[in-house]
Amino acid sequence: MQTVSIIVPVFNESLCMPDVLARAQALVSPTVDIVFVDGGSTDNTLALVKSAGLPAITSPKGRAWQMNAGAAQARGDVLLFLHADTQLPEDALRSIAAHLIHPVCWGRFDVRIAGRARMLAVVAQMMNWRSRYSGIATGDQALFMTRDAFNTIGGFPEQALMEDIEASIQLKKLSRPACISSHVTTSGRRWETRGVWATIFLMWRLRWAYWCGQNANELAKRYA
Repeated sequence: MQTVSIIVPVFNESLCMPDVLARAQALVSPTVDIVFVDGGSTDNTLALVKSAGLPAITSPKGRAWQMNAGAAQARGDVLLFLHADTQLPEDALRSIAAHLIHPVCWGRFDVRIAGRARMLAVVAQMMNWRSRYSGIATGDQALFMTRDAFNTIGGFPEQALMEDIEASIQLKKLSRPACISSHVTTSGRRWETRGVWATIFLMWRLRWAYWCGQNANELAKRYA
């Protein structure tokens, strides 16, 4: 039986941690473990994880660094990388097991964005369509892969932005992605704080600049 490790990078997430930890505790089993990776939080995120009795490690800040550190500590045959503000569907682990059948070695979920703005449903649908067409996944879609696939691509490239895009490009060389139609639900706070249209335009400009060869670490300064 395959084991699954869920790796959750966190940074200053204390407000949402009670819900995150409750969901995490419900998932832990003999075949499922969870590793939280803190990127140097200045609030009590790390203390909350430890008080819940769940594994937590620290690493340099940045999702790529944090996810790689978590993978190094995890014991699972399958690695699931989950943002703290993203909630898995109830059938997530069963769906992953059903879709990771050789030669398919990686995949992602469709995404739903929670929030007040009606446009968020359109944004999510476009993300799902684009991902199915291109085979490129984003971190909001809860990337998962076999440990062998993770090792083959050398983990996530340690860059401050677009690490999920770059990992997808490398994973596509190994197999097509499993595109699971069950929805993960991610927070719309990023879009609502900055404005939905402003965030859409910003992300497209950043992606275009990245495809044109601009350095991801420099682009991250525009995203912060």
